[in-house]
Amino acid sequence: MRQNRVLFAVLVGVFVIGITAYYASSSLQFYGGMGVNGNRRAGDHEIYYTVKAVLSSINAFLLVILSSIYLKVYQETGLEFSFGLVIFSVALLLYALVSNPLIVRFAGFRGSGLGPFAMMPDLFTCIASLTLLYISK
Repeated sequence: MRQNRVLFAVLVGVFVIGITAYYASSSLQFYGGMGVNGNRRAGDHEIYYTVKAVLSSINAFLLVILSSIYLKVYQETGLEFSFGLVIFSVALLLYALVSNPLIVRFAGFRGSGLGPFAMMPDLFTCIASLTLLYISK
């Protein structure tokens, strides 16, 4: 019963973080480059960076949970493997934070126009984080 509550809380948290990131990213203009012959094509790139912002925010949320789980396991057992998992999850958390277009835009930079390839690493990180979270419950 407790696991169902925790899973429900995680899902609600993912949903809230995703919606918040979506609304925050929809108000920003990420693509600042010029297209062929100097024509600016922002429309198709906006969706990719919006999805990337949502996925990066969800990844950061999931990785904070994973880091706390692995830190708790390390404190209870003291095993080097669990400490390695703490380092691994914190490294992925830092990746999720610095690759988030909301943070990049807040720092004053603009997107590079990578199209769907801008969000694919975050999609795979999200899948890996969900898998780690599922096997760590």
